[in-house]
Amino acid sequence: MSVAAVAVDRSVCAPLPVLGRDVRVPLVTGGEVDYAALDYAASAPALQRVWDDVAAYAPYYGSVHRGAGYLSQLSTDLFENSRRTIAEFLGCRTDDQVVFTRSTTDSLNLLAAALPQGTRVFVFETEHHASLLPWEQRADAVVTYLNAPRTPQQAVDTLEKALAELGAPPAVAGGEPYGPALVCVTGASNVTGELWPVRELAAAAHAHGARIVLDAAQLVPHHPVDLAELDVDWVAFSGHKLYAPFGAGVLAGRADWLRDAAPYLAGGGASRKVTRRVSGEGAGGVDVEWHTTAARHEAGSPNVIGAYAIASACQALTEAGFPELIAREQELIDRVRAGLAEVPEVQVLSLFGADAARVGVLSFVVEGWNSSHFAAALSAEYGIGVRDGLFCAHPLVRTLLGSEPQDPGECGAPEAAPGERSLNAIRVSFGVGTPDEHVDRFLRAVKELVTDGARWNYHTEDGRCVPARSAG
Repeated sequence: MSVAAVAVDRSVCAPLPVLGRDVRVPLVTGGEVDYAALDYAASAPALQRVWDDVAAYAPYYGSVHRGAGYLSQLSTDLFENSRRTIAEFLGCRTDDQVVFTRSTTDSLNLLAAALPQGTRVFVFETEHHASLLPWEQRADAVVTYLNAPRTPQQAVDTLEKALAELGAPPAVAGGEPYGPALVCVTGASNVTGELWPVRELAAAAHAHGARIVLDAAQLVPHHPVDLAELDVDWVAFSGHKLYAPFGAGVLAGRADWLRDAAPYLAGGGASRKVTRRVSGEGAGGVDVEWHTTAARHEAGSPNVIGAYAIASACQALTEAGFPELIAREQELIDRVRAGLAEVPEVQVLSLFGADAARVGVLSFVVEGWNSSHFAAALSAEYGIGVRDGLFCAHPLVRTLLGSEPQDPGECGAPEAAPGERSLNAIRVSFGVGTPDEHVDRFLRAVKELVTDGARWNYHTEDGRCVPARSAG
């Protein structure tokens, strides 16, 4: 039986429908509405197609790689075919590896663990914590944090200047001056949605003998990501941003650092051969021959369903066509920006300016409102799910809000009462499953809350702003 045998009939499915599109939620003011999921940047709803594919496979579930049984062989085929599908989706080169992880965070921590000794890492302070924090876990790494740029060109110039201090490009092809160097950069900001100049940054990195890893968590659900075209060395992303549930992620790219590093986890699957080493009275240890393929960093029983879900999502986006998806999303971006611009009290946050290209992610603050209070009112009174806080990108949001580094602030926690300034913002994000009505309802809600105020009382409970038990 082939993997194709567990495919499902898609003729009755609308283009890229998502789970949860018909979920009804209660309002504190009475009644129910369809839930408007506008928090895609945190976790996008799963595509119906992905769910159907996983459900079709579920009866054939089996352990992979070492099982002699029919279902184990089928599952192994499914798992490795998923790896190939994702490699094709990412435009991987012939010698690249695709390693399955738990998430973007896990992928970048894996790469950090695989850094050659003494690697110099360059990372902008504007990164999500997943790509900002892993590098200092290596005590032997030298990390340089680059200031937030205010234009794409300034980002390139800032990196060029920092890398120039490494010395001239190596004379020997493939060599690296003064030891290895790595640049880490996002493809699209999880706070502003703005697109970063990845090709130009990759060119700058390679001109100085450095490598570059792309955090594509917010880019890959919205735009094509091709390693060869972008000329990046690695790309990391999460399935749950790509309309695939089940807690899986991907690190794809150059094999050498991964092949030369100690396994990320020690255990079955990562080892090719283990033998007992005996000396004296039973003392000694074991000798291990580790795999040199992606299996080296995939110890333990792999998340077959998670890998298959990501591959299914990749196929769905490819077949739908990114040009059409991008055009549709741009319509929503333009509508949201135009609607928010009609409310003088709303300030949309941006590094690169109002005209910067972006994906469907926008953050803003509202004059006279605590952002957590505003987000709570959107949920309780309008059935709209957005996000508030610092979005696990604290240095970036502090920069955008003009705060001092020492100012208090915490993800999701209101530090000030309603009406007082607080160090948090509101983020609205959307994608392929967002209907027009959700965007229209959001813009209407923003205008009504700013004009008329909330219709309910709210208070802080366990660090969150929540509706009180009664309106009075």
